[in-house]
Amino acid sequence: MSVMDLSCNRFNGEIPTEWGNLIGIYSLNLSQNNLTGLIPSSFFNLKQIESLDLSHNNLNGRIPAQLVELTFLEVFNVSYNNLSGRTPEMKNQFATFDESSYKGNPLLCGPPLQNSCDRTESPSARVPSDSNNGDGGFMDMDSFYVSFGVCYIIVLLTIAAVLCINSHWRRRWFYFIEECIDTCYCFLAINFPKLSRFRR
Repeated sequence: MSVMDLSCNRFNGEIPTEWGNLIGIYSLNLSQNNLTGLIPSSFFNLKQIESLDLSHNNLNGRIPAQLVELTFLEVFNVSYNNLSGRTPEMKNQFATFDESSYKGNPLLCGPPLQNSCDRTESPSARVPSDSNNGDGGFMDMDSFYVSFGVCYIIVLLTIAAVLCINSHWRRRWFYFIEECIDTCYCFLAINFPKLSRFRR
């Protein structure tokens, strides 16, 4: 067997590691499927392969570094997957592959991509640094309580100022308070008859 083209199907699941034993294959195309899991490191055994296309799948994890030893590889495409980590070392045939071979994998870094691995932090690397920033919360709770108290006082003072300046609103306010008191008393008198007798 020299060529295996299984592209544009609905294959899912992981790529069998046993496919790394197809040492006589020259071209392997698994693009446009729903394959998941890792790229088998056993592909390092495909010494005669010239074209390897794994694009447009859901593969994840790192690209096996051993693939740089495939010295006959002319076409390599892993674009539009969920791969992460550093791209293979730019040596042998991998020095000839450009950004198009890796695009569509936002978590990949390193040449020929513009995304530098020095500026990329994994979530696990960011967690410890966050815990050293003080209380580790989203905000300073002391500042929150102080701000809340100040705002509450400002609102009360604003209401008091309006009532003092505007006699109409002052009368309406006292009328509203009186209505609230009468409503509460009626509710309690209906539900608790003893209260009405106590008031008499």
